[in-house]
Amino acid sequence: MLDETLLDAPDALAGADTHGLLRGAAASGARVRTALRYATEAGLTELRPDGRPRAVLVAGTGPAVPCAADLLGALGSGALPVTLIPPTGPLADPGALRWTLPGWAGPMDLLLLVTPDGHEGGLALLVEQAYRRGCTVVSVGPPSAPLSEATVQARGLAVPLARTPDETYEGLRAPVAPGPGRPGGGPPVAAPGVLWALLTPLLVLADRLGLVAAGSGELDALADRLDRTAERCGPAAPTYGNPAKTLAAEFSDALPLLWSEGPAAAAVARHCATTLAALCGRPALTAALPEAMTLHGALLAGAFSGTDDTEDFFRDRVEEPEPLQARVVLLREGPPAADSAAVAARDLAYANGTQVSELEPAEGSAPLETAAELLTTVDFAAVYLRLAGGGRR
Repeated sequence: MLDETLLDAPDALAGADTHGLLRGAAASGARVRTALRYATEAGLTELRPDGRPRAVLVAGTGPAVPCAADLLGALGSGALPVTLIPPTGPLADPGALRWTLPGWAGPMDLLLLVTPDGHEGGLALLVEQAYRRGCTVVSVGPPSAPLSEATVQARGLAVPLARTPDETYEGLRAPVAPGPGRPGGGPPVAAPGVLWALLTPLLVLADRLGLVAAGSGELDALADRLDRTAERCGPAAPTYGNPAKTLAAEFSDALPLLWSEGPAAAAVARHCATTLAALCGRPALTAALPEAMTLHGALLAGAFSGTDDTEDFFRDRVEEPEPLQARVVLLREGPPAADSAAVAARDLAYANGTQVSELEPAEGSAPLETAAELLTTVDFAAVYLRLAGGGRR
């Protein structure tokens, strides 16, 4: 069960946060500013590419990588195909992971490598594959790591991974939630907020390619929005009026059904499900509207509805934890129109007695700021869920 009293005790939260997760989530704006400076020093802002690549390939380690690929595709409005290259091999041993370029990849394609580690031998091998195929390579990772060196040797561009002055590169990785067979947790994953250190150089490159409006002005506004959202979602802000703490309390003993409207919101939903699983050991399901109402409709009734009439009245409720109940979480990129799928989804949930949470950015937000506000909110919510005991650790 979630200890809701802890949510409104900032000092106690800080004491429970032994891995600095709250500080990491709050530093997202600073990471964007530092990453922009690093990208400028690396020469990304001065690039004058001759046309666009045929496709963008993205590879790396950690839950931030799929989100980065999703957001590049969403913010680019599909103007250029973005393909995520998944690794093969045991995830518990990053050194054994391997990536393989698609058979069609060649000189017209751009390979982007992003990782908070940089020591994965499989990524260095992928750079060699790309060099042999003639692909352009850009990597974002810790400087002096093997990946950066391999990128330079392949005549690619290596951009240092941004970090705050009080962070180490090892500190950019957070432990996953403990579970059966791994009482201390699994291998580290990217800490909350590190996504922006990985993504910002890619946004600068996408801006130079004419895919995304992400010049210095847009990135400054992005950093400011991340700072404001972190202040509103931070530990000093009381639960009343704090969307992240409210969401963490709503996620306690719930099976979140993350229903999204819009490509950026869909990327946030998938990132939220991944973060909840990695940090809190909690399941969540994602689907895009309007298909979500069909895909998850059966979950609004029966065992996950909270109204299961087959429940044993005489069962022992003292020792047995409360079962998870479905909660619809509507993730939108702006206010819903009267005839939008989000309105129909809300009506469907209420008709089935299912509780609903809703997240949307401030009105008039630019696409980048929309993603920033939604991502920061769900990242803080996952951290609160872990720290306050709602992560079923």
